[in-house]
Amino acid sequence: MDNNAKLLTIFTEASLESRLVNDIEQRGGYGYTITNARGRGGQGARQASWEANSNIRVEIICNASFAGEMGRYLQEQYYTNYAMVTFISDVQVLRPEKFE
Repeated sequence: MDNNAKLLTIFTEASLESRLVNDIEQRGGYGYTITNARGRGGQGARQASWEANSNIRVEIICNASFAGEMGRYLQEQYYTNYAMVTFISDVQVLRPEKFE
């Protein structure tokens, strides 16, 4: 088990998906999972019934350095103009890959 892995989770507008994928890959991220999301938060209720109004959840298992750098980048680039929240969690990876 790798005890140094982090989970960077991003909740944001679905319209940003292709930009986020590009940002992740350009900064060295190589694996992520994207799912549809709906709920209520600081930006109000978000329904997934209309594509332009839906949200996504992006999850990236990575090392602490990437998580911190990507989190800061997202805050600088997107927080002012888009509904987005990110958080970083400690995770234990039950596969042999390393995230150091």
